Amino acid sequence: MGRGALAEFEPWNVARGAAIIAAEAGREGAALPILHALQAEFGHVPKDAIPMIAAALNITRAEMHGIVTFYHDFRDHPPGRHLLRLCRAEACQSLGADALAAHTSAHLGVDWHGTTQDGAVTLEPVFCLGLCAIGPAGMLDGRPLGRLDAGRLAAELEAAT
Repeated sequence: MGRGALAEFEPWNVARGAAIIAAEAGREGAALPILHALQAEFGHVPKDAIPMIAAALNITRAEMHGIVTFYHDFRDHPPGRHLLRLCRAEACQSLGADALAAHTSAHLGVDWHGTTQDGAVTLEPVFCLGLCAIGPAGMLDGRPLGRLDAGRLAAELEAAT
């Protein structure tokens, strides 16, 4: 695997999920810490965890679902081995981010939140990386990238995979 690949995640395990939920449930505002801990362990927030979290926090499943879906960083399926985030904010759009996103999506054969068939790359939108002066910007496996164009991004992906 290339440099900077994402960590391997554990497959969903009800007992491990219950232990994570129990460890965080007593905190004030426990929903987000629980979700972050589950995603750190499993690479996503498994659908089977939603009713478990709701019960632990004494909220409805619908409320828990609303929390999970409100925040863009939570995934409902594991990511690919590499996570590519492309900025969708206005500053990057003014510098060609839309064309870069369209090219990248076509090149990878996936839409937003999709993972390539070989499991190598997941493509996600992000709304501002704080790299407005050097847009279009992206992030590959947590590493910020600025002044992206199709050629540079393809080279970065090739080096990573």
